[in-house]
Amino acid sequence: MINKVSLENLYKADHGWRDYRLHFSYAEYSNPSRENFGVLNALNDETLQPSMGFDDHPHHEMEIIAYCVHGELSHRDSLGNQQTIRRGDVQYMCAGSGIIHAEMNASTDESTRFINIWIQPSEKGLTPTYGSKSFAEDDRHNRLLQIVSGKEGNGALHINQDANIYVSEVDKGKQLMVALQDKRQAYLLCVEGSLNINGIELKTSEAIEMAGETLLTLDTLEDSHLLMVEMVENRL
Repeated sequence: MINKVSLENLYKADHGWRDYRLHFSYAEYSNPSRENFGVLNALNDETLQPSMGFDDHPHHEMEIIAYCVHGELSHRDSLGNQQTIRRGDVQYMCAGSGIIHAEMNASTDESTRFINIWIQPSEKGLTPTYGSKSFAEDDRHNRLLQIVSGKEGNGALHINQDANIYVSEVDKGKQLMVALQDKRQAYLLCVEGSLNINGIELKTSEAIEMAGETLLTLDTLEDSHLLMVEMVENRL
């Protein structure tokens, strides 16, 4: 099964200081047909204007991942963590039993774009934690790079769920092959550029949902950037 999620299927809003596209129900957007995809509860494509962002606010019982596309995204939380991530960096927060954090565009003259991902944890009441990791551009150039993992010890950030996140920046005219295993599912986002995947064309911000044993052939129509959330099959 492969389904395309086109721009027309996304919720878009522009509040001046922040604009975003929502792939699933979130905040003011409620769509019973777009509540989640398995354990993937939110995928928000966010852009913050210079020096703008989210002041201190609470989160509970969620695995929250931010992948920076461009600009500078700063984080602080009630555990005492403070950090700024940049293009290709990823940060992770286990909200667990409760945490307060803030996210801001750290630049005074550039916008910041990031992909905000929420994944259901494997259990409730986990101890809140924070982590981040930087990756070299070469590590994701024309190949899939795992940045988040449901298992420990493979060089990616570990989260509390049977789910994995991969990214890649692929040159125009290149091809990638992606194999999805039986009883697994994935949500693949075209972050930048345009792709042809098994005959389905994706533009920037569009995605595909897929489940079951599938072999994907990704052909880039221009220099492209993709992100894939892969997880155990459970079409809730």
